[in-house]
Amino acid sequence: MASEVTLFDWRPKAVVFDCDGLLMDTESCWTVAETELFARRGLPFGAEQKALVIGRSVADAADSLAGLFGEPGGAGSIAEELLVLVAEVVGAKAEAMAGAHAVVERVLACAMPIAVASNSPRALLDAALARGGFTNTFPVSIAADEVEHPKPAPDMYQRACAMLGVPTGDTLAFEDSMTGLTSARSAGVRVVGVPTLRHDDFPADHVVGSLLDTDLLAWISRWSR
Repeated sequence: MASEVTLFDWRPKAVVFDCDGLLMDTESCWTVAETELFARRGLPFGAEQKALVIGRSVADAADSLAGLFGEPGGAGSIAEELLVLVAEVVGAKAEAMAGAHAVVERVLACAMPIAVASNSPRALLDAALARGGFTNTFPVSIAADEVEHPKPAPDMYQRACAMLGVPTGDTLAFEDSMTGLTSARSAGVRVVGVPTLRHDDFPADHVVGSLLDTDLLAWISRWSR
């Protein structure tokens, strides 16, 4: 693993952003939807339950929830129910994360190739980006339903780097979940972590409290020199 000093002495050749919980504050929207999903079954939803689903693809989360809910064979219907709930909340309430536009704009100012890689399906990814004012910002975007194995598998980052024409070892990722971190790491991509669950040990190459971190912004600004 690269140390923080080594990372800040390094300049990537491409950047890939996660969306949910990183660019867009959709995790709160997912939490509202997940709370309702659990409530319909008379179950509580708290930090322990959130940790089971955060960062995972809808299909992967639904598989786990089917077992938790005692609904064998019900993963497909659970996924559909959750997606309907999330779409309603995202369309009405999702907002860009603090500093998201500032970071993306600084990266673009360095003429850096960028992409977004999300574990949400295409429809939700597009809705979230549009809601946050990121429509047409990313020339490359990859959703969970467009790869055989979504995060935590490396497929999404491998494809993003291939589409950007940059080796994974020269690419930087921004991630907020352990699922996304594992995906990037497995692909050989360095990671700046902005963890959503603050209590987690988050072994990224560098961890910041938010995208407004002054050292992070200063480092990105130096890329153009």
